[in-house]
Amino acid sequence: MKPPPRLQSLIEEGLIDTVVRQLMSGKEAMVFVVRCGDETRCAKIYKEATHRSFRQAVDYTENRKVKNSRSARAMAKGSKFGRQEQEAAWQSAEVDALYRLAAAGVRVPTPYNFCDGVLLMELVTDAHGDAAPRLNDVAFTPEQALAHHATLVAEVVRMLCAGVVHGDLSEFNILLAHTPGADGEEGVDGPVIIDLPQAVDAAGNNHAQRMLLRDVANLRDFFGQFAPALLRTDYGPEIWSLYQAGLLGNDTPLTGRFARAHADVDMQAVLREIDDARAEDAARRLRMAMAAG
Repeated sequence: MKPPPRLQSLIEEGLIDTVVRQLMSGKEAMVFVVRCGDETRCAKIYKEATHRSFRQAVDYTENRKVKNSRSARAMAKGSKFGRQEQEAAWQSAEVDALYRLAAAGVRVPTPYNFCDGVLLMELVTDAHGDAAPRLNDVAFTPEQALAHHATLVAEVVRMLCAGVVHGDLSEFNILLAHTPGADGEEGVDGPVIIDLPQAVDAAGNNHAQRMLLRDVANLRDFFGQFAPALLRTDYGPEIWSLYQAGLLGNDTPLTGRFARAHADVDMQAVLREIDDARAEDAARRLRMAMAAG
């Protein structure tokens, strides 16, 4: 097929030889299957902010650091340069998360290169070598659902131990990949986690706990369709409680049960948080209006 303009520079640099086909177009990016020498990979082209339906919500970008102080000041002011730098930081967030998680042993696509807003990475495949399906396109037996749920809860734990919360984990951004067996053994299907531009730092983002609980609840609700016993589990609060206590490790045994403390609610503190959130939103809207004017 004719290469899209955004991939032309990668072809000229020799990073891509040919573009095979478009794989998908999502809320934040378009993905193409490409050939790089003897290997088939995928190229993820990030959409510009004005063309995305998924906005850079403050929940996700909170406390994201940039090394350049000039860029940080511009991003805080909301200037044109600052918006460009914020866009670059948004795009590189997935690259950083992929390298960090791959090094921690999390099942994510292998990243190869990031150039001109395009991420080159592994094409995750099924047993026939075709692009692997998303979980939402697959039906499972109760036994398969229990096994894949256990695998993904362990991956969430591994991510958290690496300091990362996915922030948007669901059946729509997990692929069911095929891993060939060794020495004639039968291969196995297993989940691979994708789409990480909204990943947040577990220790540096005030919304990390809420996001992790939502990620784990999404897994429970999806697999609970096939294995209803999962709907009675409570892994999210258990995982976060162990993490906060410094007791969470990759091999920490989990029960799926969690006893919540029934403490009195401090309504004054809740109201203060609401007032602070309103003030922050008003300030953000004012900055946006000033930048637009």
